[in-house]
Amino acid sequence: MREIGHFIGGEHVGGKSGRSSNIYNPATGEVQATVALASLEEIRAAVENAKAAQPKWAATNPQRRARVFFKFVELLNKHMDELAELLSREHGKTVEDSKGDIVRGLEVCEFVCGIPHLQKGEFTEGAGPAIDMYSLRQAVGIGAGITPFNFPAMIPMWMFAPAIACGNAFILKPSERDPSVPLRLAELMIEAGLPAGILNVVNGDKAAVDAILTDPDIGAVSFVGSTPIARYVYGTAAMNGKRAQCFGGAKNHMIIMPDADLDQAVNALMGAGYGSAGERCMAISVAVPVGEETANRLVEKLAPKIESLRIGPYTDDKADMGPLVTKEAYARVNSLIDRGVEQGAKLVVDGRGFKLQGYEDGYFVGGSLFDHVTPDMDIYKTEIFGPVLSVVRAKNYEEALDLPMKHEYGNGVAIYTRDGDAARDFASRINIGMIGINVPIPVPLAYHSFGGWKASSFGDLNQHGTDSIKFWTKTKTVTARWPSGIKDGAEFVMPTMK
Repeated sequence: MREIGHFIGGEHVGGKSGRSSNIYNPATGEVQATVALASLEEIRAAVENAKAAQPKWAATNPQRRARVFFKFVELLNKHMDELAELLSREHGKTVEDSKGDIVRGLEVCEFVCGIPHLQKGEFTEGAGPAIDMYSLRQAVGIGAGITPFNFPAMIPMWMFAPAIACGNAFILKPSERDPSVPLRLAELMIEAGLPAGILNVVNGDKAAVDAILTDPDIGAVSFVGSTPIARYVYGTAAMNGKRAQCFGGAKNHMIIMPDADLDQAVNALMGAGYGSAGERCMAISVAVPVGEETANRLVEKLAPKIESLRIGPYTDDKADMGPLVTKEAYARVNSLIDRGVEQGAKLVVDGRGFKLQGYEDGYFVGGSLFDHVTPDMDIYKTEIFGPVLSVVRAKNYEEALDLPMKHEYGNGVAIYTRDGDAARDFASRINIGMIGINVPIPVPLAYHSFGGWKASSFGDLNQHGTDSIKFWTKTKTVTARWPSGIKDGAEFVMPTMK
């Protein structure tokens, strides 16, 4: 049985708390490893290592910091197959999906290779009589990231890459459900030339999270997870004087206009709704066809495709999706499907009771499709995080637009249409953070920023893009005047440019 510990000061260390958690194979339900759960003292040991290493790293010129990431990107590509297999083994998603997970993190690492330019400040010559004014963007010091199970490669890299490139040290607390890839990423960062102590990976549960949130030497915290925990992390971090960005739940809608290419829309819904078994914060879980004819045609085309989904373990290279990550997730998704039936939604395709020969104890749920869902139903209000798509029929465009506008979450949304006026109006009016026009999963590329609105996001700066550089740095503004420009005598009035 593998025993997984922590990565502190550039080395793997065993757990000392005496507490651990099981890591399951989602396809079989069997325990495949145990992971140590850190104590407050172990978190503190990681912080002390980070604290000792960070000043020298911050003083390293940005071009040399960038070179570490150039090398790291090279290593990620070299070890892509190994990383994807390791990720799939613990998470359950298909290997090709795991590669996508890694590549979207790799792209942020490519972005921060431009840190010599990204971290530049501003300069004004002659801001006043013989006065020059300039700003510096300096590292926060020690940052921390608390990441979810569903993207164990991408989201850690979204956090630690910009943080470290800016000159910070970093404490990563990944999900205890699939911790192996984050540890391997830390190894590769050391191989790429990162000094020991700059990236520490500490596994744990709520005790580790609370230790991070209250540690006096950690200056900024990034979190991705459920909305209730995002609120807790944001509030606790702020109460302890830390900068925080916290990203929570989602309920992403896709509006299908009558003029849309319906085959394209159906294919988009299949990939966005059932890829990774729906365990994505940007998954489309609500389809909103406009008009009864559009709705009827949409459901008629969707149902057979969902019924023919190929479901299997990650070792099946022809599988469209794999199992859910844990037994608890499996029970929760099935319970919500039950609830949808109880509340009167029409279950067109029922994924409950799916069993795969040879993997009967795995956490597999078949693709499910509900029609005639209404906004008062639990399956509409709740983020299911499983392979379940709900069809909510709208009479017209305004009624369709109203649905995501009134939902508590505001992560992502999409519209499928050939009408440029409708698309432009939609993008302008919708109160959602990320918008797709004929794009089902509008996750921005690395040089733009990722983040939702409403209950999907807490904090005013988003992930990756230029927002990430602002988040992981503090601005210092310098006003300078040399003796030749200084008048004799004291000045007792507020200085102005009048």
